[in-house]
Amino acid sequence: MKVAKFGGSSVASAAQLQKVANIIISDSERKFVVVSAPGKRHSEDQKVTDLLIELGERSVRNEDYSSVLEALLSRFNDILDELDLTKEIVEEVKDNLLSILQGETVFTHKMDALKATGEDTLAKILSQYLNSLGYKATYVHPQEAGIIVSDEPGRAQVLDESFDHLYNLRGREEIQVIPGFFGYTKDNKLMAFPRGGSDITGSIVAAGVKADLYENFTDVDSVYCVNPKIVQSPQEINELTYKEMRELSYAGFSVFHDEALIPAFKAKIPVSIKNTNHPDKKGTMISATRDITNGPVVGIASDNGFISIYVSKYLMNREKGFGRHLLQILEEEDISFEHAPSGIDDMSVILRENQLTSEKEEIVIQRIKDELKVDTVTIDRDLAMIMIVGEGMNSTIGVTSKASTAFSDAGVNIEMINQGSSEVSMMFGVKAEGLEPAVQSLYKAFFETK
Repeated sequence: MKVAKFGGSSVASAAQLQKVANIIISDSERKFVVVSAPGKRHSEDQKVTDLLIELGERSVRNEDYSSVLEALLSRFNDILDELDLTKEIVEEVKDNLLSILQGETVFTHKMDALKATGEDTLAKILSQYLNSLGYKATYVHPQEAGIIVSDEPGRAQVLDESFDHLYNLRGREEIQVIPGFFGYTKDNKLMAFPRGGSDITGSIVAAGVKADLYENFTDVDSVYCVNPKIVQSPQEINELTYKEMRELSYAGFSVFHDEALIPAFKAKIPVSIKNTNHPDKKGTMISATRDITNGPVVGIASDNGFISIYVSKYLMNREKGFGRHLLQILEEEDISFEHAPSGIDDMSVILRENQLTSEKEEIVIQRIKDELKVDTVTIDRDLAMIMIVGEGMNSTIGVTSKASTAFSDAGVNIEMINQGSSEVSMMFGVKAEGLEPAVQSLYKAFFETK
């Protein structure tokens, strides 16, 4: 039994949906299908989710949103036209959107309901299309499926009881099409998952029905070992472990949000990344273990938009609870951190730049000075993080030396180094302008000169 999830580019148009249908019906084991909202049909196009967000924002500002609503309905109309399907659903969508817009729901709940319309409508259209082709398919609403989530608008978390509910769907014979991105609280409120929400739904469904395989169809043939926008025609990755994928996703790989696959990983369900446009290609398989035969580093991830809070205090190492107190200040100011490399007398806390607004920065700096009596506290901006990842790193001598040489060859200074205790990854902090040359040099060192 397989769960197949199709991303926004895979369902952007009628032509793409025809490819999706062919993939589904080509394998009788594909019993569960999870879909995103329609993505861009071309580079100048808008994603349906972006149109829905714009619709909500115009409504809140009391601006005319009729043109946006018309553009949304037109997208679904075009798909139904080209698939030769009836159009009752378009009127349903219009009525639903107007009901949400004109309702008195709080803004965050309203936005979740609006954004969920894209996935929900597409799931109905796909199930209708499969039936028109002569296959038994049914749309399954997330509430009917039993996807129960926490009451956190825009960042809902699945509750454990959902998996038992989902398992009951295994007994149904038809192909079941489930919209991604959202679930319902115990008191029947719609809540959306965070970024990568449809991937999260696919992973939850795969874990719940105890699938043999979770297939994630996207618009790339496989995962690349480095961002192809930085390195031209990089090597493809055929196999990854869960740990490697998690590290790579966290550090900037755009194939998945770093939390999206956790339900599947916990249930030890292998994940296959494939291309909707080239479904016969091998793709990338992600599983619990793999043969470490292709060198210590499997991928290089990178991302910018980081800042560092640097704190120095003489004899910091003798001061019990210093690190805890520093991180507690951040917690109390509702700031999450990414890394916290430390020395004997100093400690750095790496944050996403959007976590520290100018107002919060002033408060945090003053609290650190007042409560921790530090010698120095400074903010270092415009940082980028580069991570080399691979399960083979912990059994290979000289990885750090090789990486350091690559940075030196690129003329990029390393601001900080942090290695995870699992030794699956090593993180380097550099100034943002050094990201691309450093990544290119690392790629050359680990993938071109093995």
